[in-house]
Amino acid sequence: MKPIYLDYNGTTPHDPEVIAAMRPFLEEEFGNPSSGHLYAVKPRQALAAARRQTAALLNGSPEEIIFTSGGTEANNWAIIGTAHALRGRGRHIVTSAFEHPAVMNVCAFLEKEGFEITYLPVGEFGMVEAADVRAALRPDTILVTIMHANNEVGTIQPIAEIAALARSRGIRMHTDAAQSLGKISVDANALGVDLLSVAGHKLYAPKGVGALYVRRGVTLETFMYGAGQEMGRRAGTENILEIVGFGKACEVAARNLEQNRRHMQAMRDRLHVTIASGLTEVRLNGHPEKRLPNTLSLSFRELEANRILEAIGLEVAASAGAACHSDSVEISHVLKAMAVPVEWAKGTLRLTTGRMTTVSEIDRAADVIVQAVKAMQEKPGHDEGGG
Repeated sequence: MKPIYLDYNGTTPHDPEVIAAMRPFLEEEFGNPSSGHLYAVKPRQALAAARRQTAALLNGSPEEIIFTSGGTEANNWAIIGTAHALRGRGRHIVTSAFEHPAVMNVCAFLEKEGFEITYLPVGEFGMVEAADVRAALRPDTILVTIMHANNEVGTIQPIAEIAALARSRGIRMHTDAAQSLGKISVDANALGVDLLSVAGHKLYAPKGVGALYVRRGVTLETFMYGAGQEMGRRAGTENILEIVGFGKACEVAARNLEQNRRHMQAMRDRLHVTIASGLTEVRLNGHPEKRLPNTLSLSFRELEANRILEAIGLEVAASAGAACHSDSVEISHVLKAMAVPVEWAKGTLRLTTGRMTTVSEIDRAADVIVQAVKAMQEKPGHDEGGG
C-alpha cells in the first residue's frame, strides 16, 4: 500500500473530472488555437472556456486572466513586470519576511537591480499587521506583495485591508494566492488586489500551468514577445491540454468550495486533536483560527523533523519544516520569521489534508505519528539538542 498522503500543500492529485476534460486534447484535438482551419476551432473554444472558468472562480473577467506555466511564473511576472513598468515612479517594494521563495527570490533579484525592498515582520502567528504596512509605505513605493495564505503554516493574511491601504496611496497590490485557491474564497474584487497569482497543481489540476489575474487597466512589462498570444502580453502557443485541465479544476472548486472547506477542516482538526491527545509536547504553528482549513503545522520539542519523516515514511507522506544535518539545523525561513524557538522548530512537520482525505486515513496517520514520536522521545539522549 502507498503511504497516506498528507502533503496537499505540496501538490495535489488530478481530479477525475480534470482528467476527463483533458483527454480529448491529449488524444484527438491537437490543433493550434491560432490556426485558421477547422482543427483550431475546438482548441480555441476550450481556451476561451477555461478563461471563463478561471475568471468565475476569482470573480474577475475573462480578459483579466492570463495563463502562465504556473504560480512561480505568475509571481515573477507580477513583481518584475510591475517593477519595470513603474520604475519611473519609484523603486521601493513592500513584502513580508515569510513569502514563498517565488516571491522572496524575485525581490532579492530586484535588489540587485537597485530596487529597495522592505521585509515586514509577521509575529508569532505568522500574521502581517496592516499597521506595519502603513508605516512602511513611502512616496516612492510602487508595489506591495503579500501572500494570501502561507504555504507552511496556513495563516491567512488581511489582504483586503492591506490592499485598501495601498490603493489609498495609489500603490499597486499583488497577492500570491496559490495556496488559498480552492480552499477558501479567493475573490479578486473583494480582496481589492491589482494582481493575483494562482497555480494549477495546488488545485487538483496538472503541474506546469497557472494564471495571473491582471485587473483591467493595470500595465505590466510584456512577459514574452512573439506572435501575440494571451492578448499580446505572453507570447507562445498555449498549453491547451493543461489549460483545459486548470479551467475544469476551477469549475469543480467553485461548485464545491464550502463543502470541501468543511471536509478538509474536519480532517485537519481530527488529526490535530488525535495527535495532541496522544503526546505531551506538541506545538501548533500559525494562527489558531485564521488559517487555511487544511493546514496543520506541528512541532515536536527536541526532535528532528527528518528523523520523524524517516520513521513514518512508509505509511505517511508529509513535509518537514526543518532539515537537520550532522552539525547544523536548517530551519525554514517561515518558522524563523515567526521566531519559533529552535528546540521546537527543528521538529516541525507540515501535515495538509485534501478533498480525498478520509477519516480512516486520518486515524491511521495520527496513530503512526504518535507511535513514532513516542518511540523517539523514549530513546535515551533525544533531548540533548543538536542536528
